[in-house]
Amino acid sequence: MRAVLLGPPGAGKGTQAARLTERFGVPAISTGDIFRANVKGGTELGRKTQEYMNAGQLVPDEVTNAMVRARLAEDDAAAGFLLDGYPRNPEQAVELDTMLADLGVELDVAIEITADFDEVTARLLKRAEIEGRADDTEPVIRKRLEVYSTSTAPLTAFYAGKGLLVQVDGLGEIDEVTDRLVAAVSR
Repeated sequence: MRAVLLGPPGAGKGTQAARLTERFGVPAISTGDIFRANVKGGTELGRKTQEYMNAGQLVPDEVTNAMVRARLAEDDAAAGFLLDGYPRNPEQAVELDTMLADLGVELDVAIEITADFDEVTARLLKRAEIEGRADDTEPVIRKRLEVYSTSTAPLTAFYAGKGLLVQVDGLGEIDEVTDRLVAAVSR
């Protein structure tokens, strides 16, 4: 399975990514993990990433793309992968297509976990309370969901246009959502 996982904050992407990668025997590749590994490893890309992060800026696409390219070239990703948090925009999606073509493979599916924004707001508020995240207030969460909608709509349209988009309801018990995802991916 070569897949990308999309979905709003609070939809359960992290939980489901772990379950899907275990089920299909492929690595979960998260841009956050890649950033941290490069920073910790002191790589050139890691140093660049740290500079942007220290300045409170988003890591530019060119740096993110280079890190993802390097990660996809690792041996454990040869038989498949699940990208979580990448691509974030159509430009990155086009670059991903180029990376995969260079590796002689194609993306199998783009999975979007959908969820009602009121439900995910409630989930995130509960998580903030449990984990002591004082900055996760309702206005902040709603703004993140708005940004997600705006930035992801073109990405879902991109994958729908290629016939790769599968949408799965992310609400319900964790096992139910996993079952829906596995069924959708297996089609």
